Amino acid sequence: MNDQTRWNMKYNERLQDLKLPHPNPRLQNAATYLTGGKALDLACGLGANSMFLAGLNYQVEAVDISDIAVHYLRELAVKKNLNIHARVCDLTREIICEKNTFDLVVITYYLDRLLLSTVKDLIKAKGYFFMETYYQSLSTDGQGMSNQYKLQPKELLREFADWTVIYFEEHEAEERQTIFCQKR
Repeated sequence: MNDQTRWNMKYNERLQDLKLPHPNPRLQNAATYLTGGKALDLACGLGANSMFLAGLNYQVEAVDISDIAVHYLRELAVKKNLNIHARVCDLTREIICEKNTFDLVVITYYLDRLLLSTVKDLIKAKGYFFMETYYQSLSTDGQGMSNQYKLQPKELLREFADWTVIYFEEHEAEERQTIFCQKR
């Protein structure tokens, strides 16, 4: 089964039970920094973060491998009159965007380490980056999903050491690592 088919199945299941998706709470907490502009939501899923950002006056480019998720987000954006352009994209192949285009890039619960250098190039000077995904906490190392899809402890801090880190957290109980930082 290819990645698109797998994610389409997952989102079909979620849509059976879901009313409206909820944005990431830590992204919501960063709202005082988020003053609008152009945002890119990578691996956007059902688009909760995209809708939140559009509500903060961002022009949102939302991409995901699942055409089911993208179709759902497009319909919601039209219904709610939100400035979101959603498209299907396999992030393991190529993101077609110009450098220094975005004021904000968001990635939640998706990890492709090769993508991080591309993300850095896409963000304008003084632009922001928000990422949250699973990490290898000491209590859960080797459990659940493969460690290949989990960040190492403090990995995002090392990766964005030359940026201004506004917020960083490793939440062991939730097995997540979160960073919100600004490009210098």
